[in-house]
Amino acid sequence: MSATALAWREFRFQRRMFWRNPSAAFFNFALPLIFLVLIASVFDLDQDALNHFVPGIAGMAVMSATFTALAFNMTFLREQGILKRIRGTPEPAGSYFGGVIANAVYNAFVQVAIIVVLGHLLYSVSWPKDWVELAVITMLGVTAFASLGIAMAQAIPNFDSAAAYVNAIFLPMIFISGTFYSTEHLPRVLSAIATALPLKHIIDGLYGALVSGKGLEHHVPAVVALLLWCAAGLTLALRYFRWE
Repeated sequence: MSATALAWREFRFQRRMFWRNPSAAFFNFALPLIFLVLIASVFDLDQDALNHFVPGIAGMAVMSATFTALAFNMTFLREQGILKRIRGTPEPAGSYFGGVIANAVYNAFVQVAIIVVLGHLLYSVSWPKDWVELAVITMLGVTAFASLGIAMAQAIPNFDSAAAYVNAIFLPMIFISGTFYSTEHLPRVLSAIATALPLKHIIDGLYGALVSGKGLEHHVPAVVALLLWCAAGLTLALRYFRWE
């Protein structure tokens, strides 16, 4: 069987395992949708706030489905010795990681699609005005955060401490990157930190695709920043990954 066929079978296996784990399905899939519905409903946001909020939740969904999920899962599999056993099987490493990463990417794209639909039907956010920009920004975002999630797992010493390590990055990033509000009025220091991180550029790109519709040529800094984060994440993941 070819490596591609094995990667496809691994992907199908990962899909079954995902839905058989209720906590993973909830925290990595349902949580952004709950944030979307609850915050938009409880705080009675005006249309301008909703136009910022929906792309922000879509960006958070990209991060939670890739960075958070892979950092947790890779740490758990390594500490339980599962990665070591997989390494000892005939399955190529590329096929295994192809299936694992494809599962995270699939979850991210599905979440973004659902959020776009709900944003339009429930909160009058327009349909994407630039589908190409939406696809490109989402792909760059999932690539950057998936590779960073795998790299992050190598810095986590054990699974018991995984939540502390991951949330120490996830929670501050979503609050300073414009997930729930526009970053125009952030203090200068926080704004500079947010600009250096990938999530703000994903949210800005998604905002451009959904609301402004100016096209990728108006978000070149965001694309360049995400490409740099993709390169950094892939370099760290390949350099420091360990099976045991």
